[in-house]
Amino acid sequence: MSDPFFFGYGSLVNRATHDFTDAHKARLLGWRRVWRHTALRPVAFLTAEPDPQSEIDGLIAHVPNDDWAALDEREHAYDRTRVTGQTRHGVTRPLHIQVYSIPQGKHGAPDRAHPVLLSYVDVVVQGYLHEYGEDGVAHFFETTAGWDAPILDDRAKPIYARHRPLTPHERALVDHWLRKVGARVTTRA
Repeated sequence: MSDPFFFGYGSLVNRATHDFTDAHKARLLGWRRVWRHTALRPVAFLTAEPDPQSEIDGLIAHVPNDDWAALDEREHAYDRTRVTGQTRHGVTRPLHIQVYSIPQGKHGAPDRAHPVLLSYVDVVVQGYLHEYGEDGVAHFFETTAGWDAPILDDRAKPIYARHRPLTPHERALVDHWLRKVGARVTTRA
């Protein structure tokens, strides 16, 4: 029998946003991250989509008692897809790994009415920095599509429910990479 695990590639990489303690660094082959929005949420967020040329780092974490209900509620705009054979990790016991993604046709590109929240980007980058270091942050930005999306600067009054405070170094790192990928940060939606 295999243990149920999810592969997190966005805010779930930041361990401060969840209580899943049996978590391990992992890589998902044949997928990439992309900024999208759906009618189920007012803002844009990350999804994963198949891309045979890409690999993304993240965390896998055990779902205790195969109880997906709370995680499914948190990730309510996504479907779950089995990715066991596409995931590389150091766990030696048998696992059944799933990833949350929005299927094609159920999402659109972010726009002014559905921007990416800077507080969300901050949380994701903080997670990658803590797990993978600055090289991991670079890999996150390089393997994520859709940086032409409008990014709403909500740092002063974070809208993202799981926002986390950043150190000055973390903030400077996020800002550096946003400039490097040519992201448009705005103070108005």
